[in-house]
Amino acid sequence: MCCGRWAAWLSNDAGTGVSDEQNPLVVVISGPSGVGKDVLIEGMAGRGLNYHFTVTATTREPRPGEREGINHHFLTVEDFQQKIADDELLEWARVFGNFYGVPKQQVRDALANAQHVILRVDVQGALRIRELAPEALMIFIHPPNREVLKRRIVRRGVNGPADIEMRLAAAAEETEKSAAFDYQVVNREHRLEEAVDEVIGIIQRESRRVPPRVFEI
Repeated sequence: MCCGRWAAWLSNDAGTGVSDEQNPLVVVISGPSGVGKDVLIEGMAGRGLNYHFTVTATTREPRPGEREGINHHFLTVEDFQQKIADDELLEWARVFGNFYGVPKQQVRDALANAQHVILRVDVQGALRIRELAPEALMIFIHPPNREVLKRRIVRRGVNGPADIEMRLAAAAEETEKSAAFDYQVVNREHRLEEAVDEVIGIIQRESRRVPPRVFEI
């Protein structure tokens, strides 16, 4: 367990009881840039569970190895702004000069099929979802410490020195906001599966909470 603003805590169950029935949840997974949200979600997807992993729309350029419709929906700024005008996004934000947003219809369809919906969003977007839908399950992912976070960002090979420092400064500010989340999980070096297990365990417990979380969209 680390100290100061990089410390992480796991909250107690917020429900007043437990049911045998699973209630489909909207799960928001967030945290600083470079913390490993994508690899965490890939680990979850590999478990073969009844989850729907939303594909975020963005105006940024694809990174090496990223595929349209798998990692993101890559849109022009004009197309993204049209989705905003048509009220097709659950939430959207501009982060590091690019737009990101979550399409509403994906969420509706998955909940109708009794699937847990997993949203991977930046901290700004997560807090906006908290305002719009307080019953969403919010999970904040922490790095073990600042040095590990910096190494992960550098390892991606797509950010220059100035951009890396900007992201680290933003991460410190975002970590201060983690208390607004329901749960906090540390993604430790070389222990990804432990973080995946922890997140899945949280979802399983919360899906049986009484009274259930009810997400309206």
